[in-house]
Amino acid sequence: MSLFDSLAGQFLQGEQGAALQSLLESHGGVSGLVEKFQSGGLGEIAQSWIASGENLPISSEQIQAVLGNETVANLASKLGVDPEQAAGTISNLLPQLVDQLTPNGQLPAGNDLLNAGLDMLKGKLFG
Repeated sequence: MSLFDSLAGQFLQGEQGAALQSLLESHGGVSGLVEKFQSGGLGEIAQSWIASGENLPISSEQIQAVLGNETVANLASKLGVDPEQAAGTISNLLPQLVDQLTPNGQLPAGNDLLNAGLDMLKGKLFG
């Protein structure tokens, strides 16, 4: 079973999976999203998701602060929930997802691992 088959089974299913996929795509994959967290003052938290060891938690308020209300509202709309609930879902799933997408404790280089697998996942999520 490939990493992406595993992720599809664990995280990237249905509306939540589509929302997380959209979030990652709109920020340039894992690398771009981590950069967004670093510029928002939460680099230490994002780096913990990449590094081996325990993932630091992130609150729904921190998700909203870094991603912005508009991004969270758009994701909430896709999920059919209010923005606070969407931010809570993201805060629960994103650390695990980034951790799984960086199995060697490093951001993927170049056209990162996520982008390479997104096409494969699209068939499973939307097919």
